[in-house]
Amino acid sequence: MSQSLPQQLSDNTLDAIVSHFALQEVAGKAGGPYLPLFSQLPMVQGQVGAVRVFRAGTQSPAALTQVVTCSIVVPAMQLDSHMIFAFTDSQSAIPHFTLDSVKAGEHYSFHLDLIPRVDLAEHTAYMTAVFGPLTAIFEQAEAIKGLSPAHVSPTQRATMSPWMLVHRADEAAFSEFTPFVQQYLEYWQQLIANGVTSPVSPERLQARDKANRAAIFSPQVDPVWHRIDGLIGEASGQQLRALLQGNIL
Repeated sequence: MSQSLPQQLSDNTLDAIVSHFALQEVAGKAGGPYLPLFSQLPMVQGQVGAVRVFRAGTQSPAALTQVVTCSIVVPAMQLDSHMIFAFTDSQSAIPHFTLDSVKAGEHYSFHLDLIPRVDLAEHTAYMTAVFGPLTAIFEQAEAIKGLSPAHVSPTQRATMSPWMLVHRADEAAFSEFTPFVQQYLEYWQQLIANGVTSPVSPERLQARDKANRAAIFSPQVDPVWHRIDGLIGEASGQQLRALLQGNIL
């Protein structure tokens, strides 16, 4: 069976990150994925997805600490969802990388961003140096025909960057979006290779990162977590959020 477009985009991006940074996968208790996900809905039975975790190996750059993925595929619900979060060190000024690629019913959607590590309005030099080079790529991606607004609240947008690409898309637009993922990824890899000068102390970076990740993955900020909990169970949802928030090492 051939891969869906969202799965193909997610898998190719994950493979590129893992191979580029020589990451090592962390196996779960049964030797498979870190956290298998099972349906808690009576109309859907069995495993519906998995959380995978990759961590830095001996050959990996110190700035990159962990990659967490979550894939949930439920044909009966016409849901095909794939998420990647690649986290840099909590005391690093290098942004985190994230990609969501989804098909729900007949609609595709995506979310691509580099998550800033300091307040951008307070530190404009950091914003110009780190995010300025993304502007041309961002504007080209925003001009893709076939995009429509995603259901993202102002509160959610405030936890990310203004260079976030987040849209619903038809199939042609989703396919056209793929090269922009590669460009964001390559730019992020360059930031890790070259380093980013922080305008604040490591302690302030760490404190902000903890607070920002707590907000990004909060059900009060992002209501999608309520739907995820309904599908995979609250215990698995809480475990996944704790992992993404950096509370499980």
